[in-house]
Parts: sequence; structure tokens; C-alpha cells
Amino acid sequence: MNVIIFGASGMVGQGVLRAALLAPDVEQVLLVGRTSIDLRHAKLRQLAQPDLFDYSTASAQLQGYDACFFCLGVSAAGLDEAQYTRLTYELTLAAAQPLAQRNPGMTMVYVSGAGTDSSERGRSMWARVKGRTENALLRLPFKAVYLFRPGAIQPLHGARSKTTSYRVFYTLAAPLMPLLRRLWPRAILSTESMGDAMLNAARRGGPGGVLESADIYALAGGR
Repeated sequence: MNVIIFGASGMVGQGVLRAALLAPDVEQVLLVGRTSIDLRHAKLRQLAQPDLFDYSTASAQLQGYDACFFCLGVSAAGLDEAQYTRLTYELTLAAAQPLAQRNPGMTMVYVSGAGTDSSERGRSMWARVKGRTENALLRLPFKAVYLFRPGAIQPLHGARSKTTSYRVFYTLAAPLMPLLRRLWPRAILSTESMGDAMLNAARRGGPGGVLESADIYALAGGR
């Protein structure tokens, strides 16, 4: 497979990047972000895209890929609905539309979140916007779209969140995470299980379009 990763510098993006570089059936990995990351690997290509809302001059470089793992996301804290819509819905669709046009056989895996509102009418602003984004992706002409809705995720292998509040939470919770994962393995995932599950969705599909934590855990092979 040839795969594209958006948001490889984030916690989940780091997990799927590691999985893709280790996977023998992944031949090429393209990272798309505002800046390149400091990593070299024979499989790795990078596309520095300062404007993530405009791919008019870069769309040809997005052609020839089998899967996209879209891990870009921001916290809704401190944002109003218009701002969060811009950084979630509009940013995602700006990339997804040219990808679908250039790669009709592509599988899109979108990292959403537990509690996302598919009806788009709920009281939670972030959940409505995420639901709107999911629904828009499902309407695009991809081969398949998988919407991952994880809850708590344990960062492994040096992965770190870029969001300060999440980073503080995971630092404080780190001593308890191994125990919590043993007690509730289907509720608390890891960056490793997220990466494995995303690759497996691209390889052979998933149990449905929307994957909650238990579905992701199963797709990762119970890891």
C-alpha cells in the first residue's frame, strides 16, 4: 500500500506513522503538514503545505495512494462554533475533496472522537461539528470511509499530544494507564492499537463505517 498521513506530529498520527513504517506491506508513506518533521526513512516522503486549505498546486502529488489516515484535529476549548468549524470541517474537506477526486480507490480513515453527534443537532458544539464532518466525508466518492471514535488513548513509544491540556492529563495518568488498560482494554486504547487498527481498516475493511473504542480494539487484533 501507499498511504498518506495528515497530522503525523500529533499523538495519534505518531502512532499510525510508526505502524506504517514497520508494516512490510506499506511501500510508501507521504506526510502532509504545514512543515516537515525531522525524520528520515526509505519509505517516507513529506509534503510541506503551509496552507492546509488550498491544494490547487499540490493535488498531483496526492495521486496514487491507497489510503489516507486523517489525524489532524484541534481542541474546541476557547473556540466558538465558526472557528471550530473552520479548523475541523473546512480544513478536513479541503484535503478530502481533492484526495477523493485523484484517488477513487482510496480508503479514508478519519480520527473523530467518542461522543460525536451524527445528527448534527445535539447540544454539544464540538460533537455537532465533528458529526457534520463525518457525514460530509461519507458523501465523497472514496472506496470506503471509516470514522474512528476513540476515547482515552495511552501514548506509547514516545508519542506525545500537541495539545497542552491533553499532554498534562496523560503525564499525570501515566502511572495508572497500564492498570486501567488491563481492566478496560476495549475502552482505553493505545497509540499502537490505533495505528494497527487504521492500517487494518485500509487492508481489509472494518466492521462498519463508525468504529467506537471496542471496534477499534477488535480491529487492532485485541491489542
